[in-house]
Amino acid sequence: MNKAKNDLAVAPPPREKSKGATMHKTKNDLSADLRKKMIALLNLRLADSIDLKLRAKNAQWNVKGPHFFALHELFDKVAAGAEEWSDDLAERAVQLGGLAEGLIPSVKERAALGGYSPEIFEGRDLVEVLSSNLAAFGRQIRRNIDQAAKAGDQTTADLFTEISRAADKQLWFVEAHLQGGSSE
Repeated sequence: MNKAKNDLAVAPPPREKSKGATMHKTKNDLSADLRKKMIALLNLRLADSIDLKLRAKNAQWNVKGPHFFALHELFDKVAAGAEEWSDDLAERAVQLGGLAEGLIPSVKERAALGGYSPEIFEGRDLVEVLSSNLAAFGRQIRRNIDQAAKAGDQTTADLFTEISRAADKQLWFVEAHLQGGSSE
């Protein structure tokens, strides 16, 4: 390791302690306690959005069946949406003075979307499981809208609302492949 990297490791950026959690100093006027609570919520949904992205990419890579091309593109769009949500959630956590915890161990520990088998590859089965995952994600986000608003962080509530709207739209696109007689 070169000297510059060693210097960074020795002199971390300024931080403030808040009930056991280390947070970066910020001039954001929300209380440290409120910011800590919001950062925790944001990191929970960050884990879910990263997990959702990986599930959608897995579906995109492995889908088989007569509607392969349409589903391949659809699953890629779901993954792209989840990646955008991940960025927005992570950036908000950092804006509040926290850390965006998006590494695999954090995702594995926190993600709460339900089951997913890597053995699924039939188009209709992938649509079914991905729609269930999107619905679970949307349900959690909607709960967080209310939690953030009641806690007094309207900006985080607005972010959750924006993501909820986009997740519901993705769910509509995915579920349409299960409706109206379409088998995949």
